[in-house]
Amino acid sequence: GDIHLHVVNLSAHGFMATGAGELGRGERIVVRLPVIGRIEAHLIWSTDDKAGFQFERIIRLDDFMKIIEQLQENPRLRRIR
Repeated sequence: GDIHLHVVNLSAHGFMATGAGELGRGERIVVRLPVIGRIEAHLIWSTDDKAGFQFERIIRLDDFMKIIEQLQENPRLRRIR
């Protein structure tokens, strides 16, 4: 089924999120990201309120920058082309 996570930190290797309380270490999930679509990640570590996930593969730098551009709400912080 679907679970809703709040991603608080994103990198080309993985992400940190809140709201993963019911997941255990080693569990795999599929997340949907802008630009690249669906990608599998597995839970590496968790605390009471945060969890760290590693992507199945590293996101290419050019795709990662496109993701950040789409997720950046403040237009002043967007990269100038």
